[in-house]
Amino acid sequence: MKKILLFFTMAVLVMSAGAQNIQLLYNTGKDYNNLTSTVEMFKPDKLGSTFFFIDFSYGVGGVEGVSSAYWEIARAFTIAKSPFAFHVEYNGGAGQWKSGEISGAYTINNAWLTGLEYSINAKDFSKGITFQTLYKYIQGKNDASFQLTAVWYLHAFNHKLSFDGFADFWREDNMFGTNKTKYVFLAQPQLWYNLSKNFSLGTEIQFSTNFGGVEGFDIMPSIAARYTF
Repeated sequence: MKKILLFFTMAVLVMSAGAQNIQLLYNTGKDYNNLTSTVEMFKPDKLGSTFFFIDFSYGVGGVEGVSSAYWEIARAFTIAKSPFAFHVEYNGGAGQWKSGEISGAYTINNAWLTGLEYSINAKDFSKGITFQTLYKYIQGKNDASFQLTAVWYLHAFNHKLSFDGFADFWREDNMFGTNKTKYVFLAQPQLWYNLSKNFSLGTEIQFSTNFGGVEGFDIMPSIAARYTF
């Protein structure tokens, strides 16, 4: 519980400091029907760029209020004036669960990543994609793993429509009963209709395999709103 309160405090501080956007998603589908909020920032500078997001999930598994908190922060250092960059990243989080009168808490394994990324952007930044090839250390699980990532964005119809998202594929040992899996896939494409410069409505569809305690393939559609600062 203390870790979840810490993540909540961090998110409030980040929002007050001027995050780039806040998203609220209503997750639908089998065994879902809950809310997720996201605070997200991407900031380029002379040396490269900084990106982070913080996710809170609400009402999962019978929990009232925040059921899990998760964050990622990444820094890219541009190599000379090339499209290549050196990438470092941290992931981690915590959560809680409830079943009847029994409850408990858990942590999401700390993970540190490093490697190279390659970015392609249109001159007017109306579209672009970044590919990452990363070494991944997952504390308590995999000392030597890998992750392949693609991140993209596309603005069309005079920025009325935006299509963005990411796809990750990585090595991580997980147990589902007596079954052991070695790989995880996660993709979250988003489609937005921009009602104004600041406010958007849209959808996110999460595709995953062996992710979040669910064995095999899973899909979770969401209805979403976003406010951009």
